[in-house]
Amino acid sequence: MDTFGQTLPDTAVNAVILAGDTNGNRTVNAADAAGTKGRLGQGVDSTNSAHWLMALVLLTIATLASAASWDDDSHYVSLGPRSGYYIVRPGSPLSHQLGVEAAPTIDTADPFRHGYGADALAFHFNRAGVLSTPPAYIVQADPNEFYTLRLGSLIRGRTTLRDMEAIFGRPQNIERQSDGVLTYYAIQVYNPFEDLGGRR
Repeated sequence: MDTFGQTLPDTAVNAVILAGDTNGNRTVNAADAAGTKGRLGQGVDSTNSAHWLMALVLLTIATLASAASWDDDSHYVSLGPRSGYYIVRPGSPLSHQLGVEAAPTIDTADPFRHGYGADALAFHFNRAGVLSTPPAYIVQADPNEFYTLRLGSLIRGRTTLRDMEAIFGRPQNIERQSDGVLTYYAIQVYNPFEDLGGRR
């Protein structure tokens, strides 16, 4: 409603925004970058506010693009009616859905860890100590075949906590739940692509 008490009908509006086009010529090229770089250190005023706005937009887009570039390929691997496992990326929606956010993973991208980190295995056992849901392999990079082969040998409704301990040893973390326990195993991993080793 405007100041005269009138209401306009809903109207479709098309807007074209070309991120990075700081000089308004409808292309993004070296001239836009040079124009923005040439204004670094200057205060914002009416003559350069469009450049600063574009710099802010570009920074925001770059930040969001890097966050969106993370590929969540979490999925279920079916191996039979009662066997299979989840491949889960840390922090993914599937991680939340399965309730395995507390998995003892350590990000290999942490610059202080030089490419070293931890993936995890998660197993849910009912009160009788029997595997009740498919296990989850919480992994940052490619799954290790050593673990996927062992996960594929487990049978829901038959594999017990003792069987699991015979294969993987004692769990590092146990989370007690109303319907049983959730056990976690940390798997030490190394990603050489994340190892900066103090070099640039």
